[in-house]
Amino acid sequence: MRIVIADDAVLLREGLVRLLTERDHQVLAAVGDGDALVTAVAQHRPDVSIVDVRMPPSHTDEGLRAAVEARRRVPRTPILVLSQYVEVSYAEDLLATGAGIGYLLKDRVAAIGEFLDALERVAGGGTVLDPEVIAQLFARRRRDDPLRNLTPREREVLALMAEGHSNTAIARTLVVSDGAVEKHVRNIFTKLDLPPDTEQHRRVRAVLTYLRT
Repeated sequence: MRIVIADDAVLLREGLVRLLTERDHQVLAAVGDGDALVTAVAQHRPDVSIVDVRMPPSHTDEGLRAAVEARRRVPRTPILVLSQYVEVSYAEDLLATGAGIGYLLKDRVAAIGEFLDALERVAGGGTVLDPEVIAQLFARRRRDDPLRNLTPREREVLALMAEGHSNTAIARTLVVSDGAVEKHVRNIFTKLDLPPDTEQHRRVRAVLTYLRT
């Protein structure tokens, strides 16, 4: 495989270069910051890039941001992200760019066979996610879900509202009273933090929130 490596830790970067070249892979560039990664990907069009999340200048999520930019400039270019910790800020943006993405914690590199297998799968267009990454992404999604406090019945009512049904039609569909539906609708407005306004306006805003999620 033709590979680009981006990691500001010289020892790890050189270790990866040695590991990969010993297995007959070609390292096209080994760089230490996000801008250099984007340039290298655009120039070399590698089979896969290995990218550290935390790089200069702030050592927060520059690697992830650079990976997103590299995928924007060279669509579908395969990228395997390595990180000491899970950084969810741009992880979802990167995953949303499509197949050929991997996100592993650096501890996995110690299992050389598993690491090389993951690299080959990403290069082949697959998606490889560390179990801890999956757990934290789902946890964040649950926290950010505006519908998380709705009961199953309230979700049903909101779904029917989104289909354009009136309260009477919803009551008929769910085989409950009009009063029960009105109570559910009021609860939905409260839980979605939709303050008193015209009833129709709140209804539209609730439906838009449902559709966005």
